Amino acid sequence: MAAEAAGRQKKFWEMHDILYEHQESLEKEKLLKYAKILGLSMKEFEKDLHDTTLAEIIEADFESGIRSGVNGTPSFYMNGVKYEGSYDSGSMSETLLGLLT
Repeated sequence: MAAEAAGRQKKFWEMHDILYEHQESLEKEKLLKYAKILGLSMKEFEKDLHDTTLAEIIEADFESGIRSGVNGTPSFYMNGVKYEGSYDSGSMSETLLGLLT
């Protein structure tokens, strides 16, 4: 919700990065601190944190991922098929090259 709320102020990826770096500190007071660091309108940010429309969009995205077979991150699809191999560059490159032949 914090990243999406920040996204309404064109700061989605900036908030995403802060949240990723501070995964152990996601309490509301910390989210507000991160929003201040990004220079967000606090009034808008706090309103958007509680916006049920935004929550519904996030839930729909989550459910879409589940229906698509995404059960964790990262998840990769190659030519519309979920890649289930190892994430090392050699394995992924081999699979991609195989799709080209």
